[in-house]
Amino acid sequence: MALQEDMRSNGNWLFKYRSYLPLFIIVIGLGLYILKEFNEEFIFGQETLAEQLYNYFCLLVGLSGLFIRLHVVGYAAENTSGKNTAEQKADEVNSTGIYSIVRHPLYLGNFLMWLGATLLIANIWFVLVFCLVYWVYYERIMYAEEAYLRDKFGDKYLNWANSVPTFFPRLKNYKKPSLPFNFMKAIKSEKNSFAAFTLIFCLFDIIGQVATGRYNFNYVFIGLSVFSLVAYIIIKNIKSRKPQVSI
Repeated sequence: MALQEDMRSNGNWLFKYRSYLPLFIIVIGLGLYILKEFNEEFIFGQETLAEQLYNYFCLLVGLSGLFIRLHVVGYAAENTSGKNTAEQKADEVNSTGIYSIVRHPLYLGNFLMWLGATLLIANIWFVLVFCLVYWVYYERIMYAEEAYLRDKFGDKYLNWANSVPTFFPRLKNYKKPSLPFNFMKAIKSEKNSFAAFTLIFCLFDIIGQVATGRYNFNYVFIGLSVFSLVAYIIIKNIKSRKPQVSI
């Protein structure tokens, strides 16, 4: 198989199973996080203000990724920027809003979300390995997506892609979104991401505290996690509820 076809085939396969990559990050990261909690020579100290501020910095990095995802989904046209896993799908080329400054904003959002969780572990080697794995993994997915869009939309896609960077935003290119922001669409789509992200911060903190016997829990992490789970249940109920038909 030629390299182009091989890259596209690998990208389509990785696209289908892209939700499983975080599981490996969580398992390995949790072990390293517990070791960090036992390390009395941790650079920020244990149970210090510096450590607390660093943890909140990690949270803000991750939340910035979630904000990007909300922005993308809320302004995206129907049948684009979805969470379909079986195959690529797009009815048109998104080219305004955040798509005017970067071609793959959802994956940029993903990266920042997982970078925030990875930074929480405070292991420079793990952060570097994560960045490398993310690059190799998603480069193939982005290649497959772009090949699909190029085949379907031809010059319309190429004219847009030639002026917009792949992953690192070019802010000076920003164009106002062509559609109004769809709040319900955004929160329905990203409720899982918000719940999963906050739950990781909460569980890491709780497990780390219990393992070391400190029990000095971060109640901001716990509160955010509880809020996200309650929001998930409410939004899920709104999404699944069907109107009753009067007879």
